[in-house]
Amino acid sequence: MTSRRSLLALASGMIGVLPAAKALARTTAAGAGGARVLSTWDFGAAANDAAFARLSAGASLIDAVEAGAMVPEADPTNHSVGYGGYPDRDGHVTLDAVIMDDAGNVGAVAALEDTVHAISVARRVMEQTPHTMLVGEGATRFARAQGFPQRNLLTPEAEKAWRDWLTTAHYRPEANSENRRARTPGGALDHDTIGLLARNPDGRLAGACTTSGMAFKMRGRVGDSPQVGSGLYVEAGVGAATSTGLGEEVTRIAGTARVVASMRSGKSAQAACEEVVKHIASLRGNAIRGVQVGFLALDPRGNVGAFCLLPGFTYAVTDMAGRTTIHKGTSLFQA
Repeated sequence: MTSRRSLLALASGMIGVLPAAKALARTTAAGAGGARVLSTWDFGAAANDAAFARLSAGASLIDAVEAGAMVPEADPTNHSVGYGGYPDRDGHVTLDAVIMDDAGNVGAVAALEDTVHAISVARRVMEQTPHTMLVGEGATRFARAQGFPQRNLLTPEAEKAWRDWLTTAHYRPEANSENRRARTPGGALDHDTIGLLARNPDGRLAGACTTSGMAFKMRGRVGDSPQVGSGLYVEAGVGAATSTGLGEEVTRIAGTARVVASMRSGKSAQAACEEVVKHIASLRGNAIRGVQVGFLALDPRGNVGAFCLLPGFTYAVTDMAGRTTIHKGTSLFQA
């Protein structure tokens, strides 16, 4: 486990002389036959259950990851995804999402408004348009044209939090502000997205990622979540990866594409997640002090990788028998 004092050493390219981070119970998969569904954070357990239920009913991987993502999107108590998400600094709740399979089929939306299930709109972009991403007003108009109902996403609780923020934060966006109460950097509450990965017994893969983004962000800000290769990447025969945390640090390095590329070169899912987190630390140095970024990866055999910058990152694993367990990701730095 690397201490905080080692941050400058990492920035100076001295990773090789630092104590090695502890491995995450190796890359052995959960349960017999490996992991079936994998998602970020402890609230991912309910998303996993929904995805697994669809798979058990014979649905496709895309059906499953969409169903899983829809669970937190519809939860008004989850202030980082979908309905009830915290707004931007102008008071608008905007959603980002991406869905992808291992054949390169992908759809995404960014800055979508007045629509609960951004993941479902992203799927329609994939299936009903020649494009891979729609944004802003165009994404919202597309959602209406596709029959998605208009709904105000700003709940009274989220609106109150926003108005309180306007008087205390000097109108500046703050990373992970949704957890500023009793928040410790990198803690279990320090999250702003959900990413899901799923596999079939034959090794086929798919994934989804959905979020309301950074609380009180500048209007128009888009993080890593809807961007292929940043918030999500899936490749047949190689693996899938998703990310969570401060999206700007993921987009700088196309984080999930890098994880999958490392897996393609022969690294395990775990080693690939570790490599990308160490790269962020080396590249960014003190700029990432107090910042959380975490990665999850899944290979075609069901082996899992998970690694993060700071302690507190949790993830949910559902095995082939439908058993779901919550795990703590190993971190590069101590609190």
